[in-house]
Amino acid sequence: MTEALDPYTFGPEQLCFGCGPHNDHGLRLHFERQGEEIVTRYRPRPGQEGPPGFLHGGLQATLADELAAWTIIGLRGRMGFTSSLDVRLLRPARMELEIEGRGSILKEAGKITVVKVQFSQEGKKTLTGRVSYMIPTVEEAEKVLGRTLPEAWRRFAMP
Repeated sequence: MTEALDPYTFGPEQLCFGCGPHNDHGLRLHFERQGEEIVTRYRPRPGQEGPPGFLHGGLQATLADELAAWTIIGLRGRMGFTSSLDVRLLRPARMELEIEGRGSILKEAGKITVVKVQFSQEGKKTLTGRVSYMIPTVEEAEKVLGRTLPEAWRRFAMP
C-alpha cells in the first residue's frame, strides 16, 4: 500500500530547499510511504552536474538529508534537526536517469533517531547512508531557531 505524504505538511508558505512546493530554486521533492519505508523519486535537472553527466555529490547528500527528514515525519510524525550525515557514493548518479530514494528507521535512542537511506538508478545502488536527527521539544526547537516555532511545525515536536 502506498500513501502520498502531503507536501503542504508545514504550510503553503514554507520554502524548504528540499521539499518546499513553491521554492523556485528548490528540489520540490515529493514523498510517499510504502510500508515501513519512505520513497522519493528525483530526476536531476540541468545545472546540477558535478562531473559531466553526473549529479553533483553535494546535491546527492542534500537529497539524502531531505529523504531522511521525511522518513521521520512520515513514519514517526516527528521533525528533527540533522546532527550527522554519513553518505557513501557507490557509483555516479547519472543526470539522464531518475533516482529512487528509500528511507527507513534504523535506530531510535532517546531524542536521537538514525535513518538509513539508499538511492538507486535502474535498480543499481548509487548511494547509501545514515543520517542522525535530534528530535526536539518545542522549547528546544525554538532555542535552536532563535524564534517561535511556526504553528504548522509544533505538532511534530516531542511532547
